Order: sequence, then C-alpha cells, then structure tokens
Amino acid sequence: MRVITGIAKGRKIRALEGEDVRPTIERVKEAMFSTIQFEIEGANVLDLFAGSGQLGIEALSRGARHCTFVDSSAKSIDCIRENIKVVGFNDKARIIPANSNSFLKATTDKFDFIFVDPPYEKGIVAKTLNNLSDKVMPNGKVICEHEHKLELAQSVGELTMKKQYKHGKTIITIYVKGDES
Repeated sequence: MRVITGIAKGRKIRALEGEDVRPTIERVKEAMFSTIQFEIEGANVLDLFAGSGQLGIEALSRGARHCTFVDSSAKSIDCIRENIKVVGFNDKARIIPANSNSFLKATTDKFDFIFVDPPYEKGIVAKTLNNLSDKVMPNGKVICEHEHKLELAQSVGELTMKKQYKHGKTIITIYVKGDES
C-alpha cells in the first residue's frame, strides 16, 4: 500500500493483515480523493475506523492541516503510529484508541471531512451517520466507503447525500452538511 500523491507521494505504508481487514484499494482511494482534491488543503480531518490510517495519511499528504485517527483495535493503533512515523506526519496527527461512536459522543471537535470506512456487512455506517451531524463543519463532508448492497438514507440530521460512486463491490457515498457552495 502506498500514498498516491502529495508530499508523501510514493511512500509505502503498512497494511493490516487478517480476515477482518479490508484496506481501501488504490483506485477507490484515488476516486474518493479526486472528488475533494480542491477542498482538502488546510482541512481538519477525522479518519474513523482508521485501520492502517491510509485515508487520513492520504489527506495529510494532499495538504490537510490535521487528522484525528480513531480505531478500537490495538493492532490498528500500532499500525497507524508506525505509518504516521514513516510519512513524517507526527505533528499533524492525533491517534485515539477508542470505539468510534464513544469518541463521537465525547468529542467537541468539528471536522471539515470525516472518512467513515468500517467493516462491511455489519450496519455500522448507518448507525455512525446518526452521530455525525454535529461533528461536521458547515459545508463539511462525510465520505463513506461501504458495500454495494447497502442503501443509505438521502439525509441524516443536517447531512444530505450529494453523490454516490460505484467501484465494483464498493460504493463511495458523500454527504454534505448544509448548502454546498
């Protein structure tokens, strides 16, 4: 796995191994970031269900100001720490070992972009969306990666679905808070 573009372009980062792990494939990651490429500069990002941290690292490489990485797995937290060190983003990263929904209930932070990429087939995306509305800045975006069979609501709280992209068995769904300018 590697960083696609930006200041850490080409750097290899470690992927987690195991049956429960499903790293975002490169073409899906590229498609995801091409939709926000002109908005990521200076953004405050949240990478929920961070796994190896690849989505947050890609955002930082492309100019995001800061990224908070949240995952409940000790193996994931170790992998994120290692990958952040490899790309040299220690000063732009906060790593939180916690259940994503517990973190969302406790934090007062607001984010410009929130990446939601939980394990498939468990209904986690829909449950998580219910806790996100007040964590997103006005005109901020929630970018969900999920299985193609999952149908998400057109709106959740102040979040409105703006786009969906299909990539094989993966769907990228983008929600925006408020009116997108």
